[in-house]
Amino acid sequence: MNQFIQQLINGLSLGSIYALIALGYTMVYGIIKLINFAHGDIYMLGAYCAFYVTAILGYTSGPSLWVFFIALVITMIFCGVLGVIVERIAYRPLRHATRIAALITAIGVSYFIEYTTQYLVGAEPIKFPQLLPNTAIHVGSLRITSEQIFIFIITICLMILLQFIISKTKMGRAMRAVSVDEDAAKLMGINVDATISFTFLLGSALAGVAGILVGVYYNTMNPLMGFTPGLKAFIAAVFGGIGSVPGALIGGFFVGIAETMVVAYGSSLWKDAIVYVILILILIIKPEGLLGKNEREKV
Repeated sequence: MNQFIQQLINGLSLGSIYALIALGYTMVYGIIKLINFAHGDIYMLGAYCAFYVTAILGYTSGPSLWVFFIALVITMIFCGVLGVIVERIAYRPLRHATRIAALITAIGVSYFIEYTTQYLVGAEPIKFPQLLPNTAIHVGSLRITSEQIFIFIITICLMILLQFIISKTKMGRAMRAVSVDEDAAKLMGINVDATISFTFLLGSALAGVAGILVGVYYNTMNPLMGFTPGLKAFIAAVFGGIGSVPGALIGGFFVGIAETMVVAYGSSLWKDAIVYVILILILIIKPEGLLGKNEREKV
């Protein structure tokens, strides 16, 4: 039982990272019905941005909360602005094109970011600095690290802030209006382009946070690190109900826990396969996802 609870804790830490990436997928899809496959690479760039910020600040070694939070803020700004640039250059001209054209463009942007980064920084993994204290708290035979606590708290706080923005702010109301009917939102005086850009800003900033957290958690990064977690986060968004913010959080936690449990009680060879099994099952049993709405489209 203690081992099960320990793996549950580990799964929540990993799931928190997936949840932050999944939030970007679900927001963008909810607004413009686009699966932004370049989103995982924004997460990768978040890790690199944080790494170079720490180098500029003169960080040498040892935990440093102030360096961590400065890197976190700058990474959020960098990834948010990058997300807006990607939307403006790659996606906005194709907003009313066929979905397959937008999908192919998203895949192309993903590869462009990956291999441009590889060209600029090299293909070798880079060791990420240990910014957070890694002390362990023992509760009986359970071991909880301070890093896991930080990751979980940051994820929950950002989730609450995001829910507040969507539910209580003027821009959040505009986002919900555009997601329901873009043309009607225009007639009501809503700047649709600005609203969509703001959605990319928010989602990409959260992906940047996931990047710095995974760097702290695993202490390594490479230019191709965004591909697999990006797909898993997309599956988490589908599981929770793509377009649903709470669903993305639940889906991220579920995927993280499922992956951890498979490694603990099965084989590490199955840790990626189980995620795709979850995707197949959810598409068969409940295609709209856990908290998604089953909407019919007119042909």
